[in-house]
Amino acid sequence: MTALPEKDPVTGKYPEPAEGEPVVHANAGAPKADGAVRVATVNVNGIRASHRKGMREWFAGRGVDVLTLQEVRAPADVTAQLVREIVGEDWDEVHLADAVAAAKGRAGVAIASRFPLGEVRTGIADADGYFDDAGRWIEADLRLPDGSPLTVVSAYVHSGEVDTPKQVDKYRFLDEMVRRLSELAAGEGHALVTGDLNVGHTELDIKNWKGNVKKAGFLPEERAYFDRFFGDLGYVDVARRLAGEVPGPYTWWSYRGKAFDTDAGWRIDYHMATPALAERAVRAVVDRAESYDTRVSDHAALVVDYRL
Repeated sequence: MTALPEKDPVTGKYPEPAEGEPVVHANAGAPKADGAVRVATVNVNGIRASHRKGMREWFAGRGVDVLTLQEVRAPADVTAQLVREIVGEDWDEVHLADAVAAAKGRAGVAIASRFPLGEVRTGIADADGYFDDAGRWIEADLRLPDGSPLTVVSAYVHSGEVDTPKQVDKYRFLDEMVRRLSELAAGEGHALVTGDLNVGHTELDIKNWKGNVKKAGFLPEERAYFDRFFGDLGYVDVARRLAGEVPGPYTWWSYRGKAFDTDAGWRIDYHMATPALAERAVRAVVDRAESYDTRVSDHAALVVDYRL
């Protein structure tokens, strides 16, 4: 485990770094219950950029056991190298699976784990293979410390754009998610679907929801899919269950204007868990940067502890 500086005993904060030294994230060293598994998901908005901006310093001492990434936007060899640098000394071994998009510099998802990965499946297994090389879905089977099987998914849903082919593809992908989520829920063990799903489910999930009801990301037709995910299909919105019916906590803020400073965000990154796993979720935290200039991405990591 990476050694961290001592917190100030009065403020509870890490000391200000000297010029040129990295910022230690406020949640570094956060306690984790015995037997808990900590799963983090984050859209890195390009792993090269997030690595350069300090993702290694965010990861250090954070106690993450499984890390899922979206918008990796890099070849497999580059992703493998940078993930190992990000993980550093925190893990003895790195087990990595990724799905690179055929479109260079676009999309891309990955799963990194301290635990060995079993079978890995890339693509959402749609019948005609339309999304096979889209770099938007990867799932991996692993065994949790208590021996129970878990399928982890890293998903990146299209952002969409009203009345364009982008929105058509988004609905097509969401349709495939309905099918695949049902299949996973019917399988052995737990299922956990994580990632940037690019839809705010309810009015609590967007600061300016009134101004976005006719825009991609908050359309009634998009939100209806999430009604089904968390309804008929039986999945649990883990962060919402733990936070309660409160605004946010948001996970994405535009780089434009003062969105971050005024917390005018969207909650579009999720942990969607099958019920038995959701019951074991004990803590969810959004690792929001302390300032605009210390962000590693336009998204913040969503970190959840599952007591096993």
